[in-house]
Amino acid sequence: MTFVAELGAFKDERLAPLVGDGRISLDAAAGAEKLLQVALANEINVSELAAAWMPSTREIDAKLAFARQAGDEAGHFMLVSDRLTALGFDVASFQPQANPMFDYLRGLSSTVERIAAGLFTLESIAYGVNENFIALCEARGDAETVRIYREYIQPDERAHQELGQKLLGRYTATADAQRLARETVGKLLEIATAAREKAASALGTRCFPGC
Repeated sequence: MTFVAELGAFKDERLAPLVGDGRISLDAAAGAEKLLQVALANEINVSELAAAWMPSTREIDAKLAFARQAGDEAGHFMLVSDRLTALGFDVASFQPQANPMFDYLRGLSSTVERIAAGLFTLESIAYGVNENFIALCEARGDAETVRIYREYIQPDERAHQELGQKLLGRYTATADAQRLARETVGKLLEIATAAREKAASALGTRCFPGC
């Protein structure tokens, strides 16, 4: 088994408790408007993060990967923004709150760390939790939100993951690089799990979207 495959298995094992099965009482969960505001914050945070990494990333393929991620996530922000507007929410008044996960991500300085965290792991988290959110929307009859996620957001999240896998295969040839990638994946999942537990308690559901 290659290192990237081993890292993927490690990631999936640690990701499973975070994603869970998404089962929730529909009466207990927050409304669509509140849950989509979580998505709005995540989308703009990831877009800004990837854009901020670009100038200091020397490897051109990784630099362009972050450019693609920044653009895609900005597009997701607009899709969610339009959906929230249709639900009656004033997007112009929205201000995302501080998030310890993104504080950690912004501090990553090496290309291996950034790929392992931003493309390989963060997008895997997003894909998994989005599936739970889609299931909740389906159960509530919110066909338009389901369509947005199925047709646009989830395919991009999957593509970002695959891009991260390819880049990690290229940049983790040494034992030091592999150690750094594994430590980064583990740390991010630890922070993300704690952050989502706190948010789930506040929202009354685990079925809220990622980025």
